[in-house]
Amino acid sequence: MLATAFIGLGSNQGDREATLDRACKELNRFPGTRLVRRSPTIETAPVEAEGGPFLNGVAEIQTFQPPMSLMAGLMNIEKLFGRIRPSVRTEPLSPARLLDLDLLWYAGMTLSQPGLEIPHPRMRGRRFVLEPLYALAPRLRDPVTGRPYAEFLQEL
Repeated sequence: MLATAFIGLGSNQGDREATLDRACKELNRFPGTRLVRRSPTIETAPVEAEGGPFLNGVAEIQTFQPPMSLMAGLMNIEKLFGRIRPSVRTEPLSPARLLDLDLLWYAGMTLSQPGLEIPHPRMRGRRFVLEPLYALAPRLRDPVTGRPYAEFLQEL
């Protein structure tokens, strides 16, 4: 089944824009996946980590990959860029992240499995996610609450 998904993009090291460009090219190379479009990027202070400012955006993709395979692919792309994620969520995050990819939303579904929760559990409270997401999909709704993400953005 072809599914639409939204991927959070972030970088706070080096040539951040070039890193996000290269990451989107890698997304487009992932089997059964096509980059549809990418939001404008915004610069934000780091959240849950120290370090320099992040450049953030969102990519819209269409994919035949199921959610767990897509997430594994995102982690492999991060590894290509030198990112190593903590083995458990309670470990501290690295302040410097050349590339951060998050599966935000997948085909309007909800999913809670070890290593993956859809929609992303913290996206409703993060301007750096909601602003670029709104630029791509202003009517997109949260499958948990049924509310448009635009409302969450207005509340921030």
